[in-house]
Amino acid sequence: MTGCPIPIKTESVSESVDKITGDCLRLQPFFMPTKNQKIAPRKPRTDAQRNRERILEVAKEAFTRTGANASLDDIAKEAGVGAGTLYRHFPTRDALIEAVYRTEVEKLAAAEKKFSADLPPIDALRAWMLLFVDYIATKQIIGPALNSVVGGPSKLYEASRSQFRGAIDSLVKRAIKTGDIRRDLEPFDLVRALIGVSNVASGPDWQQSARRLVDILITGSRPIK
Repeated sequence: MTGCPIPIKTESVSESVDKITGDCLRLQPFFMPTKNQKIAPRKPRTDAQRNRERILEVAKEAFTRTGANASLDDIAKEAGVGAGTLYRHFPTRDALIEAVYRTEVEKLAAAEKKFSADLPPIDALRAWMLLFVDYIATKQIIGPALNSVVGGPSKLYEASRSQFRGAIDSLVKRAIKTGDIRRDLEPFDLVRALIGVSNVASGPDWQQSARRLVDILITGSRPIK
């Protein structure tokens, strides 16, 4: 007794390809991003970000201590990184100098918010003005080197000036609301006064004079009783 032959269904090559293609198309919605889906930008690794911040911190100290021509290899060594790591973050001296300047501006902008949240209005104003004196000192040292930045320093200064104006305006307005500062005070005059001291100073102790001027300016800005 012989068994009945079982019919075997065969597929042509084209039918097999059509089936595989169809299966893939049905699976695509599960794996492909939607039209409106945005891919989040990659965040820098924590250690890389930490290295960058450390390099900028050491570079600022080095530039303040020995000028804008400070050795980049020494900066890398003091920051605890290899020279290759420094150059990956900052390919040229100009790039490092510009980054130091931008970082100082960002610190001032961030400090306005922190001081406003943590301190009474008049104390917040004083703390920010003292920090501004430190910024002026850094700018005096790296300012000439910024002239070599592509496009010159004018765009950098213009952007930073708007940030300073916004910060000092906010601080003074808070102090006016609490009655600590006169209503007729022009906020940016406080910044101009500090810059003026740095421009006419000829000795290394100008920062001490500028810090004393902060208290004089605040005292002179109080309401007349």
